Amino acid sequence: MDTRLRKIVVGGVFSALIIVLGITGLGFIPLPAVSATILQVPVIIAAILEGPVVGFCTGLLFGLFSIMQAANIGTGPVDMAFLNHPWLAIIPRVLIGPAAWLIYSLVSGSFFNKTKTIPATRESVAIGAGAVTGSLVNTALVLSGLTLVLPELITWTAVLGALSVNGTAEAAFSAAISLMVILPWKGISRRGKSKLNSLS
Repeated sequence: MDTRLRKIVVGGVFSALIIVLGITGLGFIPLPAVSATILQVPVIIAAILEGPVVGFCTGLLFGLFSIMQAANIGTGPVDMAFLNHPWLAIIPRVLIGPAAWLIYSLVSGSFFNKTKTIPATRESVAIGAGAVTGSLVNTALVLSGLTLVLPELITWTAVLGALSVNGTAEAAFSAAISLMVILPWKGISRRGKSKLNSLS
């Protein structure tokens, strides 16, 4: 498959997944007194598989979808903050993919050598590191932004508490799901290329 077409297809698939997870509520993890999200996972996976541009675009959809959700069903102060300050929903989400891709590429070594064969253990560590980074970038930036627009409701103490609960849960889920999806995907892709090479 042509590289550009593959990027479009992968971006479209994970964008659709973001919408489905958000609409059905399956993208939210119930925790005591709070709710964590896994909607950043499709963005992270798309970015690691197809690069920062695809990650940026799927992250943008995530941000726009957050605003639409806030407009349709939101009633709380956080929802109102997303509507009154759209950058709160957009900027953190568009940075998820590029951040995840950058850390993955640096840890795996593919940033400097795209044709390099990556050992399985290093690949797993790189995927986990990229997923955790992308997730924490989203959580930290959203919560930090909320302290700026809702200082009377959200303090830095509350942000640190939420990061330790929400941030840890979201990062762990992001890493686990990313590993379960990306490793088999890359394995199938490599086997397919090997078969094609053997026929040529």
